[in-house]
Amino acid sequence: MVTLEDVKKNEEVNTLLRLSHQQLEIRGYTEHSFRHVGRTANMAGLILQTLDHDERDVELARIAGYLHDIGNAINREDHAITGAYMAYRILTGMGMSYHEAGIIMQAIGNHDEGSGMPVSNVAAALILADKSDVHRSRVTNTDISTFDIHDRVNYAVVSSELLVDPDNKKAILELEIDTEICPVMDYFEIFLDRMKLNRRAAEFLGLRFELVINGTQLL
Repeated sequence: MVTLEDVKKNEEVNTLLRLSHQQLEIRGYTEHSFRHVGRTANMAGLILQTLDHDERDVELARIAGYLHDIGNAINREDHAITGAYMAYRILTGMGMSYHEAGIIMQAIGNHDEGSGMPVSNVAAALILADKSDVHRSRVTNTDISTFDIHDRVNYAVVSSELLVDPDNKKAILELEIDTEICPVMDYFEIFLDRMKLNRRAAEFLGLRFELVINGTQLL
């Protein structure tokens, strides 16, 4: 069976991830490098593992997390759809079954807030893992004076943590925001659609999504 470690050793995958990061950096987007996909992979697997899902589903969630942004090698527009096709082709070429590759394809194709929705446990875990990675370290622009609202909102987040509480059936995103850099309202202006998708993903997994900013529960 194809594992995350197999995928990490695949040079085609690594080349596409490097190209994805390079293109988005040139276009002024937040960091989408190996750090982001590695964190997303680990968190997606941890979510299902914490909820006692099948270990193979845990591994599929990790693989989906690692591959979810390769479509950015082509273009940011519709990157979820193009990335889904690319991942399916790569994984079946590595010997993964059509069914498992299809599950990952669906998860990647549904991870973007513009058109996505949780269609499986793997997809739901990917959504929560991806959308919880908000932090100032992801801002690639080094000139604060030229920050747009996306840069400012991400840079204001000094800590972020996604907690899954299976006993109380909650998924809690805890953020600490420097409100001198960005008011909380700006966060909602930029990320409201992401939080809605997070809520749907949590509900698919039988959880209630909560957003806590600076110690105050807002959702």
